[in-house]
Amino acid sequence: MGSASDPEELTVLVTGFGPFKENFPVNPSWAIASKLPEYLPPLRPKEVGTSDGPRLPPVRILVHPEPIRVNYQTVRGLVPELWDLEGKSGRPRIDLAVHIGMAGPRPMYQIERRGHRDGYAMKDVDGEFLRDQERHAEEGKDWIWHDMPKELETDLDLDDVLEKWKEHSPHGLDLRISEDAGRYLCDFIYFSSLTHLLKAKKERKVVFLHVPADSSERAITTGRELTVQLIRSLVESELNRRGH
Repeated sequence: MGSASDPEELTVLVTGFGPFKENFPVNPSWAIASKLPEYLPPLRPKEVGTSDGPRLPPVRILVHPEPIRVNYQTVRGLVPELWDLEGKSGRPRIDLAVHIGMAGPRPMYQIERRGHRDGYAMKDVDGEFLRDQERHAEEGKDWIWHDMPKELETDLDLDDVLEKWKEHSPHGLDLRISEDAGRYLCDFIYFSSLTHLLKAKKERKVVFLHVPADSSERAITTGRELTVQLIRSLVESELNRRGH
């Protein structure tokens, strides 16, 4: 892991979605992603005498430069580019990725364990269905997800990540692991990344974060802090697993 300029530096890719129909002219996932710092800040002790935690290498937070349109074919075309731009235009290798998306109105923050191949029955923002069942029937072995499992899980240790995330985050917030990413664009981008990495024979170091549908300034500030601490928890968990 690491870039040519700093062999220890880690890079975490973050994406957010654009507006979700008329009800949500501002998608909090992009509002949060766009306000993330360029590098993971040092851990602030919560009280005098607490540990600063393990020493981490520099962690670059690389936010995709624009919100992703809530459109199936846009996502399908974009995901390979997100992972395959390594070394082009000086872009570093992606060590971890966090896709962020909006969930329902309840004030909970969920990291998704798995993505799904099938069951996308809702239209995207452009009124288009995915129609993968018909596409699979027409294309056969050439279908993009032919021979892919119906479910794929992240290779990240989410139980360990959740424990660390709760420890680093402000108290009183509802942080949890979810087993169902919703079979809409959130689930779709997650499964797209998971399958892309599986096909490339790479570890699936990617997770999906669902945030509440609240785009108030207070909610975005909270979401930003929680995303920063999630990134910290992901890096700590991975370094611990590698024996660093």
